Amino acid sequence: MLEPLRHRLHRRQRPQRYAHLALLTAHDRLSRTDALALQRSDLARIVAFAREHVPWYRGRFAAIDDFAALPILTKADVTEHLDELLADNADRRTAHIGHTGGSTGKPLAFWYDEAKHELMRAGMMRSYMGSGWRPGQKILNFWGARQDTVAGGVFGATLGTTWSDFIAAERTIPAHGYTEVQLRAWAHFIGRYRPTLLQGYASILAELARRVIEERIAMPDSLIGVYSTAEVLTDEQRELMRRAFACPVFNQYGSREVPNIACECRHGNMHVFTDMVHLESTADERLLVTSLTNRLMPMIRYEIGDSGQLVDGDCGCGWPYPLMAMGMCRQNDLIRTPSGRTIHPSYFNGLLYGMTQIRQYQWRQAAPDRMELSVVAEPVLTDESTHQLRTRIRAEVDAGLALDVRHVGEISRTQSGKHRFVIGLPR
Repeated sequence: MLEPLRHRLHRRQRPQRYAHLALLTAHDRLSRTDALALQRSDLARIVAFAREHVPWYRGRFAAIDDFAALPILTKADVTEHLDELLADNADRRTAHIGHTGGSTGKPLAFWYDEAKHELMRAGMMRSYMGSGWRPGQKILNFWGARQDTVAGGVFGATLGTTWSDFIAAERTIPAHGYTEVQLRAWAHFIGRYRPTLLQGYASILAELARRVIEERIAMPDSLIGVYSTAEVLTDEQRELMRRAFACPVFNQYGSREVPNIACECRHGNMHVFTDMVHLESTADERLLVTSLTNRLMPMIRYEIGDSGQLVDGDCGCGWPYPLMAMGMCRQNDLIRTPSGRTIHPSYFNGLLYGMTQIRQYQWRQAAPDRMELSVVAEPVLTDESTHQLRTRIRAEVDAGLALDVRHVGEISRTQSGKHRFVIGLPR
């Protein structure tokens, strides 16, 4: 009885979100030919808009007609030319700066507004509907980004207790760090809350699943899907979740700056949402993504820092969108502290938000009680900044965890060419 009521109230509260959702689900019913035709039309329009309204693109795109010949937008470009990437017709009064640690070890800022946020949430709802979920049914998020959650207590503050969150049927547990006690408490909370979907970081959901299995904690029959995001989902993690929660596991792909890139369907295939992005895979499998909907800060041929391939073939799920395969490119390392806590890499990314002089960084756990931060920065971090980092880590993570800061000229990449931004101790 509550689900239809919540849905009606949420539609009234978020009309823009549901207008977007109606359009996106209409696209789901297109043929493959029509979906790709829509993508080509949207791609031409966003390039034309960027030429006319975005200072950074205006000169660079002027004499180039072939999309594949347009210059690639790098994370360094975004960092160095953030203001030039804001459209000249944007309302700065409603535009905000967001941050992401990314998967390449470079702190990144980007422009966003309420319109982008509402479209992002509509895109997430469309992905969830691929599992059979419907608006009004409960979602429980296990999220690691500190700017999205507020931690506290043994359980961790559970967001989603206001009237607005009740209407949205979502609750969020801040899971940037956890203990065995918290994992057990979260597992029992799932039983009491009876969500339809679980959503969160792959590593956190896998550890939660392991605890459920080991302690034989009963899970509710309300669960119909688990959505894994933000990290590479390994076969072992997927199987743990499937066993623990007794429902299908769906892999998602996106980022803060370009959300809703791709998602698995109920047949287990990863579909690229061509009504929201244009995705390219280079000869060395680097992914370049173009947002087709972002006219606040267009991101065209953006090298997102991940790897993957576009895949030929069709799928019987009914979605018209083409297929892709992810590379092993976003595997984050968990940090385990002397007191037994497990900390998600997103916590360390967030410590550097606002330090725009940092060109690159890498956190490494050198010993159980010692972290090392290597930074490429000009100017170098001040003594006060490094003191604040040490103080926060001791206060928020573990009093026994020390920090050494090293200023370097370059940070080495892995053999595959990836930059690992957080490296834990071998297990």
